[in-house]
Amino acid sequence: MKVVLLAGGYGTRISEESQFKPKPMIEIGGKPIIWHIMKGYSYYGFNEFVICAGYKQHVIKEWFADYFLHNSDITFDFTNGRNDMIIHDQHCEPWKVTVVDTGLNTMTGGRIKRIQPYIGNEPFLMTYGDGVCDVDISKLVEFHKNNGKIATLTAVIQEQAKGVLDVGGDNAVRSFREKSANDGALINAGFMVLEPAIFNYLEDDSTVFEQKPLRSLAEQGELMSYTHHGYWQCMDTKREMDTLEKLWNSGKAPWKVWD
Repeated sequence: MKVVLLAGGYGTRISEESQFKPKPMIEIGGKPIIWHIMKGYSYYGFNEFVICAGYKQHVIKEWFADYFLHNSDITFDFTNGRNDMIIHDQHCEPWKVTVVDTGLNTMTGGRIKRIQPYIGNEPFLMTYGDGVCDVDISKLVEFHKNNGKIATLTAVIQEQAKGVLDVGGDNAVRSFREKSANDGALINAGFMVLEPAIFNYLEDDSTVFEQKPLRSLAEQGELMSYTHHGYWQCMDTKREMDTLEKLWNSGKAPWKVWD
């Protein structure tokens, strides 16, 4: 089963970094966040990826082009007037990565539609290139298969951002406490499983996957939710990037399920 990664947006809310590179290529612990996401999938045996690129897509292609070189022990031998390169040892993952230029201004649904030729008539995994999670992908896929629907998304509880007030009818505050996970609502965290029938719901480059396609699936009873009670975090802002970096440097990154 292939893994589709959406990595083509502008990342305007984290422009401090995204002005130089696509948001999925912003580094956490010296590696792009998309690498962290791929490592998670690879841990569960999913090693074939299709990346939907767009904004500064050349950065993604160049990084993967150099990845083998940067993760290998190499001798460069010029003694015979040639540039002989001898690979001694390499430390790369067993990945097959297809990077597709899905357009600069294409919406999420349009990007998925464009990579249909690389997927074929088979189910696939899909997520966003800016969020890490410790969801058990194997259990997610099993849940999807058992329900037999077109789409399954991973739902997580989004915590409230502020303190919680209990306000009476007279506008008097009865109690105040700090936020907790129980105060939040379930949101779409990505990490989806999709049947090839999903392409029938995608029209053109202007299709926003999270709008009409998902609404239509929900109305038809073809959209399932796999509730994840573990860790999930997107990286929309510099503050969130710094939080992820701090967790990684502490050696306690919750999304690091691999050794």
